[in-house]
Amino acid sequence: MKKLCVVSCPIDTQSGYGARSRDFVRSLISLKEDKWDIKILGQRWGNTPWGALDQEKDQDLISRLIPQMHRKPDVWIQITVPNEFQPIGNINIGVTAGIETTLCPVEWIQGCNKMDLIITSSEHSKTVFKNINFAEANEQGQPTGNNIKLEKPIEVLFEGFDPKKYGYIDPLDITSSVNNIMSQVEENFAFLFVGHWLQGDMGEDRKNISLTIKTFLEAFKNNPNPPALILKTSLGNNSVMDYSEVKKRIYDIKKYVLSNTSRPPNVYLIHGELTDEEMNHLYNHPKVKAHINLTKGEGFGRPLLEASLSKKPIIASNWSGHLDFLRPKNTILVDGTLTKVHPSAIREEGIMQEAQWFSFYYDKAKSAMKDVFKNYKKYKKLSEPQSSFNSKEYTLDKMTEKLSTYIEQYIKLPDQVQLKIPDISKISLPFKPKIKQ
Repeated sequence: MKKLCVVSCPIDTQSGYGARSRDFVRSLISLKEDKWDIKILGQRWGNTPWGALDQEKDQDLISRLIPQMHRKPDVWIQITVPNEFQPIGNINIGVTAGIETTLCPVEWIQGCNKMDLIITSSEHSKTVFKNINFAEANEQGQPTGNNIKLEKPIEVLFEGFDPKKYGYIDPLDITSSVNNIMSQVEENFAFLFVGHWLQGDMGEDRKNISLTIKTFLEAFKNNPNPPALILKTSLGNNSVMDYSEVKKRIYDIKKYVLSNTSRPPNVYLIHGELTDEEMNHLYNHPKVKAHINLTKGEGFGRPLLEASLSKKPIIASNWSGHLDFLRPKNTILVDGTLTKVHPSAIREEGIMQEAQWFSFYYDKAKSAMKDVFKNYKKYKKLSEPQSSFNSKEYTLDKMTEKLSTYIEQYIKLPDQVQLKIPDISKISLPFKPKIKQ
């Protein structure tokens, strides 16, 4: 009988954790299909929409979905934030993108310590988890003298991309609906940002979209032939209200920055879900000349990895998870400093006011945008080795290889020995039994 492995994760959601779940489970199936019966318990992920499995037409994953468990799993895997970790199986593994800041809630550490192994997405997250040390207190708030820290092993498993979905393509091969979308962009030079617009005041949202817009407008407001900024973003869903709110935020920032400017640089919004093919076409579209993400912190930074394959320059913050795969010699990394998380950005799921995250230096970001626009050929040539490196070292297959080593190292399940009872009819007796009448 195969060992039962149950993976609890937001596998059907159109979110970063959803994409991570689908890739992780596919890797697991390729490694253990012959020995494990792999089932999936689907979970929500905030307000992000469902339907990713139908969109990808993945019948194998759909067929593994179960509404509930009927027995204790041999291997229990949860892909979520650590405060939700629960030890349900004989062996328990927690998978999390980890931490975008310098600190996480004590409940995250306590959740990690319930599991047998923690797998996180970047060296940044691993380092933060290992360095956190909380002083334990009793019910009266008095210190007990004990410390709460990570006690279980933790390993890094990057989020590999699927070469069947993402990678460099010739602009002439872009035939999807992205061409129709990009026909509305007047400029032939555009910076592209991809990511959700999360909560926070001006300059305080985690992806730093508001300040990115402001910096872009300030950099090019007096340029007679400016580039464009394209935002592929939403507040978390595809509704008309979401679209209207994002447009209002962009308008308010433009009004604040460009009150005395006759011809402002254009900011375009792409709202709603695109397929993997469409996203890859967007990254590679000839009007998209460079990618930008001045984030305050990433557990990994999946869109940046996908964007890096397009052989185009990347401007990014010089801190957190994406530094695992963005090399300083091939990327424009904007310096900054660590600042306290603003109260407007605090979230129950892990963003704490006591924590710090990255704030880029405004003048350096503005200079980086101007320099890439002015000296594009130089930065284009600089970026191509980054694409080549990532396309070889950060694939889904490479991720699967690494996952295999962790399974072999940490998951020791006893083999089930089948008891064989001898067939009495095949035993030769030394005498012929007599049967009394």
